[in-house]
Amino acid sequence: MAKQFDVVVIGAGPGGYIAAIRAAQLGMSVACIDAWSNAKGGPAPGGTCTNVGCIPSKALLQSSEHFEQAGHHFADHGIKVEGLGLDLPKLLGRKDTVVKQNNDGILYLFKKNKVTFFHGTAAFAGQVEGGWAIKVTGNASEDLVGKHVVVATGSSPRAFPGMPFDEKQILSNEGALTIPEVPKRLGVIGAGVIGLEMGSVWRRLGADVTILEAMPTFLGAADEQVAKEAFKALTKQGLKITMGVKIGEIQSGDTITVNYTDAAGAAQTLAVDKLIVSIGRVPHTAGLNAEGVGLKLDERGFVEVDADCKTGLPNVWAIGDVVRGPMLAHKAEEEGVAVAERIAGQHGHVNFNTVPWVIYTNPEISWVGQTEQSLKNEGRAYKAGTFPFLANGRARALGDTTGLVKILADATTDEILGVHIVGPQASELISECVVAMEFRAASEDIARICHAHPSLSEAVKEAALAVDKRALNF
Repeated sequence: MAKQFDVVVIGAGPGGYIAAIRAAQLGMSVACIDAWSNAKGGPAPGGTCTNVGCIPSKALLQSSEHFEQAGHHFADHGIKVEGLGLDLPKLLGRKDTVVKQNNDGILYLFKKNKVTFFHGTAAFAGQVEGGWAIKVTGNASEDLVGKHVVVATGSSPRAFPGMPFDEKQILSNEGALTIPEVPKRLGVIGAGVIGLEMGSVWRRLGADVTILEAMPTFLGAADEQVAKEAFKALTKQGLKITMGVKIGEIQSGDTITVNYTDAAGAAQTLAVDKLIVSIGRVPHTAGLNAEGVGLKLDERGFVEVDADCKTGLPNVWAIGDVVRGPMLAHKAEEEGVAVAERIAGQHGHVNFNTVPWVIYTNPEISWVGQTEQSLKNEGRAYKAGTFPFLANGRARALGDTTGLVKILADATTDEILGVHIVGPQASELISECVVAMEFRAASEDIARICHAHPSLSEAVKEAALAVDKRALNF
């Protein structure tokens, strides 16, 4: 007999597991189904983010940053390092430990919140009395019925046409996390978040890294001033970034040869030992039986939803990477909470205008809201204030003064319209700005708030002061 639940969540990535927990907190009976497995075949909830994305990449970024600091910057602090070496298997093993800790943490949270977890692949079996029949295929098959179903199946890496991932030479984000030896020459196609972060990891560890990007401008979604500052810093570190390329034939053998045309139209060739392809991600709906139950997908393969994440099927919802909007873990989490609350009759809310973006390179790059380019394009009058970390006392003490904070505010009302940061701990500094924008604060509000001294957050205050041309320390 099928097991009955108020809510069945398909997928235990950031959106799915959060949706399941929040629904359980609201008093509903909840099942969550996830197919990710660890090396031993056991459950590994957390989706791409935990297993082959956000979490392991940050672990490698941290380890590689320590290696970089020890090899190139500790001497500035009077710390002598002799005989510096790299134990790559241990470094990768630490990453795996961090991932497992997060997997286990999610399983604990399911138990704590009385969410029933099923390890396997889920598919719609049809509409039945009491809701939707869901078939779980795994070590043990299960038949479930959910009054409500939340699809949170995430996304998969997009392969280069005619060149599938083998995760040995042609690497997705997954293979980029497990290269067994530091390659002498590493190629990256795509100068987005994954390309820049993984390129940074392996450059720090000793690889000669070349990044090829089709777009004519670097980080076109970011504020142009911040993007230029980031490009200057990253190329100074040794990343070779070429913009405006058109990739041609890729030949794979002992050496991978990438034929491309540069921005000037000249034919070029890049020979590398490993190639990371990071040209975007595609929604993952394979195996759901979407067509069989009439779950509509758009022309790009995303599950079609309305503003509340409702699909065209009664009591079926979809969230995260599998629907429209930015493919960000924290966006998926917010949608998961909002959908659980809507199912419970509450008024869940997600404000796409205040979803922050972060690239965890060094310097870190973060932003929220509008850019100077977008404001100019819509003809909106604005004021801008910037403050460099070069003039921040804490940044000087850290020995990391690269970058700046930039605040954009409405010319008339002074409401903050966007904040852009490139520099140390930008991923943490952006949160103050997200809060301010959620409350529709003015730049004057941040300028009048007392910030601890010395702290990096003072750069945010000074940028707010600079909007009114009254910065105190620059």
